[in-house]
Formats: sequence, structure tokens, C-alpha cells
Amino acid sequence: MKNTTLCYIEHQNSYLMLHRVKKKVDVNKGKWIGVGGHCEEKESPDECVVREVKEETGLTLRNCHARGLVTFISDLWEMEYMHLFTADRFEGELIECNEGTLAWIRKEDIFSLPLWEGDKIFLELLARDVPYFHLKLEYRGDLLIRATLDGKVIREEEKQ
Repeated sequence: MKNTTLCYIEHQNSYLMLHRVKKKVDVNKGKWIGVGGHCEEKESPDECVVREVKEETGLTLRNCHARGLVTFISDLWEMEYMHLFTADRFEGELIECNEGTLAWIRKEDIFSLPLWEGDKIFLELLARDVPYFHLKLEYRGDLLIRATLDGKVIREEEKQ
């Protein structure tokens, strides 16, 4: 099981998004996601998110908030715990990212981008300013088959 982080950096009613288009082998290829990555050995999620954001964007986070824990279950990938953050203060200048193209996307335009179905759920929770939550997302291939929020099924495909 792996631990990862994902951060949505807010600025002027926009999120900094990463369009994953540069890696040849990438589970997120073609999707728009926040910024983050894998926790290293003996690294806390808080330390990981700051490091990953700096590596991928050049920005140093100054005000970061833990917003939720997302558990990914898949028939194709290893189980993953993703620690979800938002940040509203940072320093530095954007750099080019070797994993994709960075862009500030207005919050009201995000849902028109190619996103994972599960990401739409937690982005909506962030938009509603839901307190810290636990979200379990179960995929079969690229298809979201079940979503459970704080222990209650909120979405389920009829045919499994």
C-alpha cells in the first residue's frame, strides 16, 4: 500500500492544476489533477506535500490545510491512501513541471476538464468546504464503481 499527497493551491478563485501529458507511462495520462506525489520513507504527509509542491511547481507552501483522506481501491493498481490538501498562501515563481503542464484554472471551469470521476467527488467536497472527510473510491479499470464518504455509500454502479 502506498501513501501519496495531492494539493490544490488556491489563488484568485483558481486552482493550480497539472495536465498530465509528459510521461510515457502514467496512470493519470491526459487527466488534470492537483500537485503532489509519493511519500518517501519516514516522511509525513505534511512534509511530503511541501516537498512535492516545491519540486513540481517551484512554489513554497506557507499555509497548507489537510482536507481529507482518500482511499483508492482498484483491480489494476496497488491500494493507495492519498492525503488531500489545499493551500492558500505560497511564495516563489512557477517553474516548468516534468510531469505535465501547470495552469491556473478558475474553479468554475474545472469540471469541464478531463478529470477522474472520483476527483470530481472530492473537488465538490472541497467546493462545499466540507470538514475533514474520508472518501473511499473503488475503480474497475478507469470506471468508478463505488464511492463511500465517511462510511456511507454515496455512489455505486448498478452492474458489478
